[in-house]
Amino acid sequence: MIKKRFFKTKDEVEITFEWPQADSMTETVAVSGDFTQWQATPMKLNKKKIFSLKLRLPKGGQYQFRYLINGSTWENDPNADDYIHNGFGSDNGLLSTHSGH
Repeated sequence: MIKKRFFKTKDEVEITFEWPQADSMTETVAVSGDFTQWQATPMKLNKKKIFSLKLRLPKGGQYQFRYLINGSTWENDPNADDYIHNGFGSDNGLLSTHSGH
């Protein structure tokens, strides 16, 4: 799940990435995308059993990303703004920071 918070006075958008812990087999979740140079950025597991991470990205952009589960399984966010083929036989999620998305 993706939540976006737009600021009236800033040229950035606060993005909250969330991934539910479906079962005890899901031990780690990370966000990886072009905004992290595809380095896995770990998410924290909260009391509600949801992995979460907040980042700020520039307004007016479009970013590719995926979730890395347990360091080995790639997943897309079902709530991504769109999807794009990644050249590795699957798709990446697209995140837009344009107002109105």
